[in-house]
Order: sequence, then structure tokens, then C-alpha cells
Amino acid sequence: MRLSEERKALLKLAPDKRHPLALLRDPGTVRVRCAAILRAADDNVSEYFTIDRHQLPAVAARVVALTLKRYPDLNIPYHSRWRHFEAGGLDRKPALDALLQGRSTADAARARFDLTVVSVLLDAGAGPAWRYTEPGTDLVLQRSEGLGVATWHGFLNGVFSATPDDPLRVDAATLERIDADVLRALFQSSAANPVVGLEGRAGLLVRLGAALREEAARAGGPARPGLLYDRLVQDATGGGARTEVSAAAVLGEVLRVLGPIWTAGSRVQGLPAGDVWPHRWAGDLTGDGASAGRDPTTGGYVPFHKLSQWLSYSLLEPLQWAGVRVTGLDALTGLPEYRNGGLLIDGGVIVPRDARALTRTWKPQDDFIVEWRALTVALLDELAAIVRAQLGKSAEELPLACILEGGTWAAGREIALELRSDGAPPLKIDSDGTLF
Repeated sequence: MRLSEERKALLKLAPDKRHPLALLRDPGTVRVRCAAILRAADDNVSEYFTIDRHQLPAVAARVVALTLKRYPDLNIPYHSRWRHFEAGGLDRKPALDALLQGRSTADAARARFDLTVVSVLLDAGAGPAWRYTEPGTDLVLQRSEGLGVATWHGFLNGVFSATPDDPLRVDAATLERIDADVLRALFQSSAANPVVGLEGRAGLLVRLGAALREEAARAGGPARPGLLYDRLVQDATGGGARTEVSAAAVLGEVLRVLGPIWTAGSRVQGLPAGDVWPHRWAGDLTGDGASAGRDPTTGGYVPFHKLSQWLSYSLLEPLQWAGVRVTGLDALTGLPEYRNGGLLIDGGVIVPRDARALTRTWKPQDDFIVEWRALTVALLDELAAIVRAQLGKSAEELPLACILEGGTWAAGREIALELRSDGAPPLKIDSDGTLF
């Protein structure tokens, strides 16, 4: 059986290549098992959803129109946490660049990795009532943009640093002391201005600190998120630093190093698997494409790794700013969360059989949610192909990372605002804020 190039890169990079859950960490497996669930829905056996592909061109046209409005020259950046650092039309990156001036390329990259990792892990929905007022500009921001700018200022102010004379870092020792009160102050949260899931997020950062401390003890390097940069660019053969890294390798390293922090997801073979869920149509398929075979260890589970993939997308630019070429961008999948998946429901592509399902609150592990997310991943690939055709672009010219940014995520928010006064997504999920 022939391995995908992405999986070869993942297994070559990760020292735990014989890990029993390695297959669930392969983005190829995400696609294969989501496609299996879409096929079952196409066969009209789903008790929850039908698929109306006739609506895909109209949804694509919405995405195209919004993309051209936001990026008329089609010079579209990646869907990344760094876009939230531009909230309110302000490019905040030059201020950080100025503060990092004089550092080596590697030191500056570690700082950007530190910021990115913590900010992404704290971005899991703020709730509709929350607002953040940015110091110095008085901009009032909500949702992901507000969370992003809040963590930006927290990073610049040394909230996550254990080194008083170097605020621009995130140290494991500080993360392990984070509690909900620290995040409450960071996000200006109160009874009148609540951020949902603060306890879950604080726990996630504490576990991040422990995982980074253990990784640094195992293989050396500083106990901070920036060690991911070193793991990705160091050449295991001793031949110098890598200048090229695949996107799948980025995800593989994120999942390997941060794997212990995911306690809210599933356990597979007794091991924490993170954003991975059982589904009757996921089968026991491997992630090797059309020749997918049987896998008795992980069969019956569909991986998503939404937050880890979001983090991986967000680390691509810091790698490139450090002079590292990133290849295989489309190995990563669309992100199965409120906005992308909401676009497909609101756009009439994913159709609940019972409209009342959209009025109840679900758990992440419920079949309804797992199935909706799998359909979202598979249909985003189909939608991307139509968007490219409408724009006259190839996959190389317009990778999925740019379509998401251009794009599907913003279109999901746009259509939600048209259909619901509060702009809420079309369904409700009771989550602790650590998955999506």
C-alpha cells in the first residue's frame, strides 16, 4: 500500500512514528474518513442530513464576491490567527517586528511561534455578549478578533513570560500557573461582559506548559512553544537547518508535541486522541487515498483536529518570515467549525432532515455534530474547486488556506448576520472552549 507524500513527511519528522494513533494524525485520514461519511449521506442513509449540491454554485458565488470585495487583487493571505491581529484595519505586526529587531532570525521566529500558539489555543469562541476594548485605540472588538487582539496585548505586556527583562516570550513555568482569573483580566471579562469557557482554556494552557516542559526535558531546547520552530527546522541528520517544511509536517509536529493537552476529546486505545470522534460510517479506512485499506487500531474514528489545523495554518507565515519554504499547503483540510460549517447549512447545502435539530444544544461527541463536521470538511473541498473555477485560478494559485480566508469563513459570518440578528451560527454546541 502506497503512503501519501504528506504522511511520509509526517512519519519522517516525528520520533513517535510507531505511535498507535499516528494514522489519526495524518490529514489524509481526515479527508478519507470525512469523504466516507459524505458518501453515506449521498446514499440517503443519514438520519440527520441530506445534501443539496445544487446550492454549491450559489454558495461559491457568495464566497467569490466576498473574496473580491476583501482582496480585489486576489493577493489573499492564509487563513491564520495573524489576520485577527489586523482587526479594525490596523496592521499590528510592524510594532512587534520593531520590538524584535536585533534578534536572530531563529529568536524572532520563536517569539512569533510563542504568540501564535497561545493565541490560537485561547481562540475557541467568546460568546455573543462579550466585547473587548483595545487599550490605546479604544476599538471595541468581538469574537475571534477580540480574543486575538487581547492575547496580542497580553503577549506584548509579558503576561506569559517568566523572564522580566524579556516580555516577548511564553514560558512553560508561567503557563502552568495560569488560572481563570488571569484570563478574566486578559479578556476584560466580568459578569456583565462574560467570556465563555475560561476555566477550560486556563486548564488547556496549564497542560500546554506541562507538555512543553516534558518535551524540552526529552529532547532539549527552551520550554516554550517556540521549540516547535526548532523541531521543524532542525535537520535530524545533523546537516544544518531545513529550509523547506511540508504543511503536513507542521501539523504532525503540533499534534505530537501538544497531544497531551487534549483531554476533552476522545480516547482511542486508551490514549488521548483529541478532536477525534467515533462515527458509524468512518469505517476502518487508512489515509492513503483511493487505495484506503483497513486499520484495526483506529477504525471507526474520524479525526478533525480543528484547533491543531488552525494552529498549523497560523504557523505557516512565521515559518516563511524566517525564510523557511512551506510545501504541500493543500494537505491540510478545511476547518469544521461554526463559520465554515454554518455557511453550508445556511447556504442550503447541508440540510437537516428535522429543522428542530437547529434549536437544541448539542455536545461535540453527538453523532449529529460529528456528521455535520465531516460533511463540512468533505464539501469544503468541493466548494473550493468551484470557487477556483469561478475565479479562473488553479489549486496552486489559490490553495485552500487562501479560500478559507477569502473566503468561506467570512461568508459564514456574513450569511449568519443576514439570517439572524445576533449573527450567531445556525446551531448550538455545548463546548468547554478547548476544541472548536
